[in-house]
Amino acid sequence: MIDTDVLVVGGGAAGLAAACTAAGHGLRVTLIERYGFCGGAAVAGLSGTICGLYLARPGAVGRPEKVVFGFVDRFIETMNKRHGLTTPVRYGETWTLVHDPIAWRECADELLVASGVNVLLHTLVTATVMDEGKRLIGVRAHSRQGPIEIRAKLTVDASGDADLFAISGLPFTVGDNGKVQNPTMIFRLAGVDVEKFLETYGDDSILPDQVMKSILDANASGQYRLPRAKVFLFPTPRQGQLLCNSTRVVGRDGRELNPLIAEDLTEAEIEGRKQVREYERFYRSHLIGCERAYVTDTGVQVGVRQTRQVCGVNRLRNDHVANATKCADAIARSPWPIELHSGTKPRLSWIYEDVYEIPLGCFIPVEGEGILAAGRCLSAEHEAMASARVTAQCFSYGHAVGHAAALAVREGIEVRNIKAADVRELLIKDGAEL
Repeated sequence: MIDTDVLVVGGGAAGLAAACTAAGHGLRVTLIERYGFCGGAAVAGLSGTICGLYLARPGAVGRPEKVVFGFVDRFIETMNKRHGLTTPVRYGETWTLVHDPIAWRECADELLVASGVNVLLHTLVTATVMDEGKRLIGVRAHSRQGPIEIRAKLTVDASGDADLFAISGLPFTVGDNGKVQNPTMIFRLAGVDVEKFLETYGDDSILPDQVMKSILDANASGQYRLPRAKVFLFPTPRQGQLLCNSTRVVGRDGRELNPLIAEDLTEAEIEGRKQVREYERFYRSHLIGCERAYVTDTGVQVGVRQTRQVCGVNRLRNDHVANATKCADAIARSPWPIELHSGTKPRLSWIYEDVYEIPLGCFIPVEGEGILAAGRCLSAEHEAMASARVTAQCFSYGHAVGHAAALAVREGIEVRNIKAADVRELLIKDGAEL
């Protein structure tokens, strides 16, 4: 059995930030991850970008203005040492950073080791351990050496899917009355003449209407099966390479697949890989600069945008995002649009020259003790989550929750007694500008 002060389940952006931040308080921190590497959706799902750093402006005029700070800056600095990030790449009305997934994994390793976090890879939670009430006091997990029990004073669910909440019988919601955004199989194309590609289609990674029309025409001809017409193609830090967010994975019956259902997730993986080859064939034949392109990688798994949301003491509402709402108990901010992926064309609702704020209570459950949430499983309505789920914000959530976990453990207080003001003070001292 392993005893630890803080247990973090999941090594994505939120889990990485939470583990390193809690360890910075001198606590014993253990992080467990089901894959053999950290990175979550950014690496396993190959989402490939750090979205949510920069203000949006109509036409993306002027220089990118960064408005999110904190642990993400430590990560960016570490990535830049490995030449693992691009400079800002235009994405519609804003900008993003495109990363190399191998560098992401290596940077996570470096940061966790430097912070003194005990890391267990290839380890999957199978059950939670509860006391007589609703206090989570640990988990049971399975690793290559067999079952492991880990006891913790506080556990952070950074699984992305609120797995620990579901296993523990704590309340959660799923999408819009059970309907979630469709998954995407993201892939990388090598052998691209990126200079010629950008000269033809411009610097916006959301490709222009002429490409969308070409996809629609190709579909209508019956020569291709391309279910998504509006596609996003990003230059990467590697020469001659594009990151392709192109596919739209739905079921054979036309419905949106739910990644919480094993059969649906399996169908999504198989269908996603089929679509990758269709888009590769189309890009080679129809996009300038891609004549010799070939698929060099796909996600280790299909990219999952949405599953469960915890029921928190606060809930981020759709209108909070749309109206750029601020709050006194905010521990993170976001300029990212509502980005809904459903149908042939993703819908983007921009927030211009402003940010909204996310309160600490979105990560504190209404029921249960000894557990906090971090990452895309925050307490949020369907459309609000379609904005709040992106990588820069997940770094911010983990940063805040790491400090909150340390406060709870060091001061012996229950999670619902953690004061947002205390967390904000620690965050500001630690480089977050709130």
